[in-house]
Amino acid sequence: QVQLVESGGGLVQAGGSLRLSCAASGRTFSSYAMAWFRQAPGKEREFVAFISWRESNTYYADSVKGRFTISRDNGKNTVYQQMNNLKPEDTAVYYCAASRALLPAGGMDYWGEGTLVTVSS
Repeated sequence: QVQLVESGGGLVQAGGSLRLSCAASGRTFSSYAMAWFRQAPGKEREFVAFISWRESNTYYADSVKGRFTISRDNGKNTVYQQMNNLKPEDTAVYYCAASRALLPAGGMDYWGEGTLVTVSS
């Protein structure tokens, strides 16, 4: 069992930056790939970024490539998402997820409760 708790959301102006954190419980954190998803008001949840357990592979949605960076610190059981040059369309609840899969399409096994990011124009 893995429990995930996100933090770092908030209100930011367009063009600004935020860093989200996701703290994971459990001793097996380093064996899971980690991902970020988001859900905007009235829309379905969508994939944002994914990092393999060895940190050697990362994947991003086209909409955030070049602006968002996912990273992890296995010693701290934490995954991060640095978000730069934020746009109003990035406004959403951001969810952290853990996966035993090698690729994002493999599905997620655990989810956090989410943290709200609001980008004002």
